[in-house]
Amino acid sequence: MVVLRAGLCPGLTEEMIQLLRANGIRTVVDFVSSDLEDIAQKCSLSYKALVAVRRVLLAQFSAFPTNGADLYEELKSSTAILPTGSPSLDQLLDSGLYTGEVTELMGPPGSGKTQLEALQRIQVVRVFNIYEMLSALQELRDRLSQQVVSSMGPLKIVVIDSVSAVIYPLLGGKHSEGLAIMMQLARELKTLAKEFSLAVVVTNQVTRESSTGPLKPALGRSWSFVPSTRVLLESKEATWEKATTQRVASLAKSSRQPTGIQVELDIGNGDVQELSPATPTQGL
Repeated sequence: MVVLRAGLCPGLTEEMIQLLRANGIRTVVDFVSSDLEDIAQKCSLSYKALVAVRRVLLAQFSAFPTNGADLYEELKSSTAILPTGSPSLDQLLDSGLYTGEVTELMGPPGSGKTQLEALQRIQVVRVFNIYEMLSALQELRDRLSQQVVSSMGPLKIVVIDSVSAVIYPLLGGKHSEGLAIMMQLARELKTLAKEFSLAVVVTNQVTRESSTGPLKPALGRSWSFVPSTRVLLESKEATWEKATTQRVASLAKSSRQPTGIQVELDIGNGDVQELSPATPTQGL
């Protein structure tokens, strides 16, 4: 976590830093993930100057660019597609969960987010706050780096259920510290997925701006850049033809499929199938 300070880059003056801090912007992550038009108005700063500073900070602290052909070859050798156990959901996800990516399942309580992961050979780690979660992820990274996971087989999936439960308590007030910790978690998850060819699945709650407004994923715009794929789960009322609760899965974000497409899920009534022991899946 890099704290904003004078001299960090050209144009970032002590006066600008003080104005930014007064509005809850203390770190590079805070700054580059902020709405600069809004910050310019609140801090009475030049929008062009803020854009110039952000451009330099991104150049200094972002990853190095990579050649498209090299990236494609790397993806071919490291990416696997893992079945979810639900044929309908696999269809929505263009065959299943992709390693190297973060997939988000979002929806209101009772929509089936937790029940959907019908995995065998799963190892559970219980955490009750963001710091325990970061510690557990660091321990997992160490074990993967040392090629020591468990006798249960290779690790292919990490499931975080529910990510919003540990982040929400940090997002009160000016929430600058909470936002920075949230983005630290985001980096951990994306790095785990890419470095160790894992499929990372997170569940998230949804909110409404008004009682009649559309459902939106919790945690705001900053978190929206974390998952490569987002699926919205909703419950449908039972009918005479189908007495069990029906769920609808809608694709809200994807780089492979058109967003907005939907499938019906019969959770607990045959659609979600228990995966065989030979399927290389394990979750933490």
